Amino acid sequence: MSNQHVNDQAIVRRLLTTPARWAVVGLSANPHRVAPSIARYLRDDLGMEIIPVSLRAEDALGEKGYARLDEIPGQIDVVNCFVNSQKVGDIVDQAIAVGAKAIWMQLGVIDERAAERAKEAGLEVVMDTCPKIEYPLL
Repeated sequence: MSNQHVNDQAIVRRLLTTPARWAVVGLSANPHRVAPSIARYLRDDLGMEIIPVSLRAEDALGEKGYARLDEIPGQIDVVNCFVNSQKVGDIVDQAIAVGAKAIWMQLGVIDERAAERAKEAGLEVVMDTCPKIEYPLL
């Protein structure tokens, strides 16, 4: 494995300012979780299309939910991961398999090996931060 991942601010800026389809893994209708507020921010404030992904394929924020990335029709630009670090590797592998363009691992979600696999497959990677934290810093 190479050096520890460092977020590239040019990638962060591009991902947060370019309209895109974001698959939000871990997004459910549970209002007590963080994912709905961040997904709403991505959609309503930053103009992103959001696609909920959860084990139960729950609809969320008025959007149709899916259980896996490979069930989503069309291109996925960014896969935003609200899963624990031990489970994110599988999501990264799914993102690689479906041809996603980028992985965004939320605050506290860290998997250096998964980040390296994603980068080797040509995906842009942001790890251990949140769009709502990063956007005001742009």
